[in-house]
Amino acid sequence: MITDNQTNFLYLADTLPKMYPEFFKRFEKLLTECKIKFALLPNTNDVWAVDYMPIQLEMNKFAQFKYPPYISEVKKYQHTMSDVDAICKEIGIKATKYDIKLDGGNIVHAKTKVIMTERVFKDNKNIERNALITKLHEALQVEDLFFIPPLPFDFTGHADGMVRFLDDNRILINDFSGESSSFQKTLESAIKKTGLDCITIPYNISGNKTNEQANGAYINYLQLGSIVFVPTFGIKEDDMALKLFERQFAGQKVVSIECNEIANDGGILNCISWNIKK
Repeated sequence: MITDNQTNFLYLADTLPKMYPEFFKRFEKLLTECKIKFALLPNTNDVWAVDYMPIQLEMNKFAQFKYPPYISEVKKYQHTMSDVDAICKEIGIKATKYDIKLDGGNIVHAKTKVIMTERVFKDNKNIERNALITKLHEALQVEDLFFIPPLPFDFTGHADGMVRFLDDNRILINDFSGESSSFQKTLESAIKKTGLDCITIPYNISGNKTNEQANGAYINYLQLGSIVFVPTFGIKEDDMALKLFERQFAGQKVVSIECNEIANDGGILNCISWNIKK
């Protein structure tokens, strides 16, 4: 698969500057300063581009999945569904479609490995578990596919709010010490099975008023080529997180941006981004 450090072009939904104008101004300024090439996806209905856009496997090869039930089958969210086929046609992207309910926020990947939450099995009850795993291997063209438990309060079941790959052998993972012991044990067991080395990063969502807010979750950063954009929230963990990112991404440029507006609505930098290699 194309990894984030191989990408060189960023797409953002055209709804982003409309819904979050102040955040967009800050982000656009940073992208320009960092000489990042970017464009707006046309005719989108929400800002969370990584969720609905296809997954890039190779230079001109993309895999497109179906909307998961939490969007397609819940009336209050149906108006947010974008016409992905029309968007792809307009920007000249051709994707292979798969009859699997899955979104990009639940696909955390390195070059040959993918982590997703067990939510994928709940969303595809019509497909036997082993058969679904086989289909996912074929669609994503990876050697290893690992599954972890979703956060109990996260209605999306996304993995990108929990873990991220540094490379094929190492992952960043939230400090979940504030979560229930049962969840910690289940997650620890799942991570142990991967054989990956783990680096814990700050995670403080205690100040959030609802479970749908993502403020305090630094794991949802954006890496594009040799530049890493790290969200900040005006809390004490900001400095700790930035120092950790600077150590783990040594030799790369680490840039911070305050993200409370979008985090208040449940997503951060990875959520709003569709970065690809052109």
